[in-house]
Amino acid sequence: MNTIGRLLRLTTFGESHGPAMGGILDGLPAGVHIDMERLQQMIDRRRTGRSTLTSQRRETDIPEILSGVSSDGRSLGTPIGFIFRNTDARSGDYSEIESHFRPNHADFTYQLKYGLRDARGGGRASARETVNWVMGGALAAEWLRQLGISIEARVVGVGNVGYDDPLAELRDNPASASLPHDEDIERGMLEVVDTARRNRDSVGGRVACVIRGVPAGLGDPVFGKAQARLAQAMMSLNAAKSFEYGLGAEAWHAYGSQTLDLFNENFNPQPMSSDNHGGILGGITTSMPIYFAMSFKPTPTISRPLPMPDTSGKLTEIAVEGRHDPCVALRAPVIVEALAWLTIGDLLLLSHHEPLV
Repeated sequence: MNTIGRLLRLTTFGESHGPAMGGILDGLPAGVHIDMERLQQMIDRRRTGRSTLTSQRRETDIPEILSGVSSDGRSLGTPIGFIFRNTDARSGDYSEIESHFRPNHADFTYQLKYGLRDARGGGRASARETVNWVMGGALAAEWLRQLGISIEARVVGVGNVGYDDPLAELRDNPASASLPHDEDIERGMLEVVDTARRNRDSVGGRVACVIRGVPAGLGDPVFGKAQARLAQAMMSLNAAKSFEYGLGAEAWHAYGSQTLDLFNENFNPQPMSSDNHGGILGGITTSMPIYFAMSFKPTPTISRPLPMPDTSGKLTEIAVEGRHDPCVALRAPVIVEALAWLTIGDLLLLSHHEPLV
């Protein structure tokens, strides 16, 4: 499955070390002004090689738009085709593992399913694929910002450093609260990543996201719930291990009397005084902020010799030479935002069954 969305559909292609990555975004309404500078800024947030704490692969990641945008920068309502040329692939780094399976990677399962695989950087299983998602999300954002919708994601935990409950303020004070930001904690998280890198290791992380301005009524019961659509998109992300929205994991030890979102008189200034429900009830948006958190596993490729089986099961100790992130969560926020833009855009089109500008 290489397509996400039903009416706003992103279909992607490309392998990590192939000539290019690319995609087609279909369903974006006509007449949306595409700010290429803002688009590039969003793409650059995911780009590698900008810090010692991310992969040192250096791709320019400048999109080539092939169709669907007019000469004056407006969407035509037709499919928007785009590509990103791969210019810094080093396939030789993977020559030793062409016939071996790295632990906790998709190597083994791709081989089982297809009978062959692209070992160069992981092929389609590589996080290089996510450049397409960010491009699609950035295009959707150009439309949805016009409707007053905003989306922000941040890293809120790395290893044993982070915010105790980054979603607490959003639950208790949804009208004005935002994702937490503390310079000391942010610095501490980066130090954890740097220590892992220097130890030739990796570390997991957590990302939180808040979506504001979404109108009430989006999402379809029973199997098209808004939170289910978001969860499906987010759990497609490389290394994602959990998704929780609203009260999330705090729900299992809470009491109903503590977590009810009581209605405000005349539903003013917002329907409810708190937001434990995370902006979604019965799978349908309430107009309150939607927020969720995700956990990411440590990057499974670490630069230490590890026993790896070949196709016959014989173990050989191999050290992988490729360039990898010591913490995938650091570059995840913009990808999370992109998937959220695509999902909300699709839900909006589905709710009206016609383009909205």
